[in-house]
Amino acid sequence: MSAELANARRQLGQISSLAKQDKAMPAVQALQSALAVILRQPLMKAERVEFSEMIATAVAVIANMPRVRQHYALALTYEPGQGKALYEQLANLLSVLQEAEMESAQERMREVEERKRNGLAKAADELAKGQVVAGKATLAMLVREYPVDFILRGRAGEILLKAGLYEEAVEYLTAAIDGQPDMLFLYSAAGIALRKLGKFDVAESYFLRGSQYLRNEPNLYFNIGRLYIDWQKWDKAIMAAKAALQLKPDFEEARKMLEYAEKQKDKLV
Repeated sequence: MSAELANARRQLGQISSLAKQDKAMPAVQALQSALAVILRQPLMKAERVEFSEMIATAVAVIANMPRVRQHYALALTYEPGQGKALYEQLANLLSVLQEAEMESAQERMREVEERKRNGLAKAADELAKGQVVAGKATLAMLVREYPVDFILRGRAGEILLKAGLYEEAVEYLTAAIDGQPDMLFLYSAAGIALRKLGKFDVAESYFLRGSQYLRNEPNLYFNIGRLYIDWQKWDKAIMAAKAALQLKPDFEEARKMLEYAEKQKDKLV
């Protein structure tokens, strides 16, 4: 017996085990792969009988799998000498199972995203009601459940920032940025939280990192200006306010910032 036929026999022998594990697609793929080899190999009479029996057994096992019965309306059958017809039916079955698996995966993804949205909304509501311990616990549990979802972590940081929990916000926001640096919308949020904590130099570094990518965002320059106002770096505050106004001439808050910074600078002269 050739190595290919030996491998086909091994694949057929695995199908019962795969069925017990409810692995419908791998079972169908194993049968289809084995069948492809058997169809193109010259077989001795004894081999034809042996493989026909193994194929028939495998077909019966697969036909009785719950996933196959659920998604495949046609009867899966095999008669000796009908290998080509079975191969085509297996290809059809595999396509049906793949489509069902994709739909199932999409449904699971929708459920996960809904769970995340509900968790964030719950935490925001708890914090808005002053239930700080509960809100923080909800966010911590959510992030532990999805540890590599840095967008989720960033959204949690934004919620904490809005609630005035700046130290916690910084922890979440900076961890999110470290995990996924291309989330540009978080640089400004991290800078704001750090400014609120008086960590001006660190805040500046996050704002400047964000400005490398968000050169056309007036709100970013406004937030940078707010940092320099608190830091009493009037020249830099003036530059930031002017940058914001250049991008958005009717930006009234930036104009007021510019006037304030210029007055404070004049007092030093």
